Amino acid sequence: MIGYAISKNNVKIRLPEERWFHITESHNYMSGLSDEVLETINNPEEIIEGDKGELISVKTFNKKHIVVIYKEINKSDGFIITAFLTSDIEGVRKGRKIIWKKK
Repeated sequence: MIGYAISKNNVKIRLPEERWFHITESHNYMSGLSDEVLETINNPEEIIEGDKGELISVKTFNKKHIVVIYKEINKSDGFIITAFLTSDIEGVRKGRKIIWKKK
């Protein structure tokens, strides 16, 4: 286990080693950013509804956006599916509903 975060729904979201390996293999620039990934769930700027029940947490990071896709399995457990950096946040938002926004 790399670590965990607490979502806005008060659900513990796990970052298992297997998922972190997947993230860093697919997006090698994410290496060393596990704390920022967890912080994006702990303290997001917005949460977007995913296509298949997943949630997309977004936070600005070094003039880009960290995007963390995660699933809440039940009221006490969830896990991170993937994470990446993007400068095209509108592409992530397109056709999706913003379900929470930081005030």
